[in-house]
Amino acid sequence: MGVFVFLPLVLPLTAWPVARLAEQHLHPRAATRLLTAVAAVMALCSTVCLALVMVVGTAQLPGNPLPDGWSDPEVRAAVPYDEVAGKAAIPALCAVLMACGRALWRHGRVRRRAHGALAGLPGTSVAVLPDDIPYAYALPGGRRDRVVVTTALLDRLEPAERRALFAHERAHLAGRHHRFLLAVRLAALANPFLRPLRTAVAYTAERWADEEAARVTGNRRAVATAIGKAALVSRGTPLATLAGLAAVPGPVPRRVAALLGPAPAARRRPSLFTSVGLAAWAAAAGTAASVMSSANATVTMFLIFRAAF
Repeated sequence: MGVFVFLPLVLPLTAWPVARLAEQHLHPRAATRLLTAVAAVMALCSTVCLALVMVVGTAQLPGNPLPDGWSDPEVRAAVPYDEVAGKAAIPALCAVLMACGRALWRHGRVRRRAHGALAGLPGTSVAVLPDDIPYAYALPGGRRDRVVVTTALLDRLEPAERRALFAHERAHLAGRHHRFLLAVRLAALANPFLRPLRTAVAYTAERWADEEAARVTGNRRAVATAIGKAALVSRGTPLATLAGLAAVPGPVPRRVAALLGPAPAARRRPSLFTSVGLAAWAAAAGTAASVMSSANATVTMFLIFRAAF
């Protein structure tokens, strides 16, 4: 096991180049799925290995609940351990579990409150709220998925832009983008090195919805105008954990510029002889190494535990 147990904690660094290049060169749908998968696998492996570091580093300390066989010289020689790292892993693992649990709880609470606030409205797929604050968001779950928009925002959009707005939010619901966003959010909480992937997925999910809206409406300029107007007048969606049209105002100029250009090619696999291809393969290699390292450490721990018992 040795030093390899620490590798999954730092291997997410290999995904940093693809986080930036994927959002620029891959189709938004492919980029969202790729980056989410890489982030989820690496976060799981780093959490497993953090737990193993804790066990290995603290198992031979006085008062541990493991059997006496763990302190045999053969076991001590087979499992290199570091008491300092093991002790540090205890609060680190507790912080990861608490942060992820809190994020899941808040996500569920926001969705429940949002559905509760719409309980008195007709059960249509679009809920129009008489509010002076302009915003729109996609609300999944409940009895049915719904698009929520205020009259203040609709009053500022032309008919073609309204259609683009509804198509954008429906694309969020159809693509289940909230699941991707939640997955990368939990991954970033599990390992801070994965935060660039969370930022990239937040952007590519919006771009995915933009392209779907452009395909449905057949009017890329109307979608770009709707995004620009919504970003200018909106104060942000009140549901920060859910996908919204103006939930991430920072990349709006890039989204508008992309919509004013040609539609991205839906090529599934980037060529190896390109920057994004090399970055994607580097991220894949880092993910594979993370999986193998965590699996090797887990199997080693299992065999040692079985022998010690």
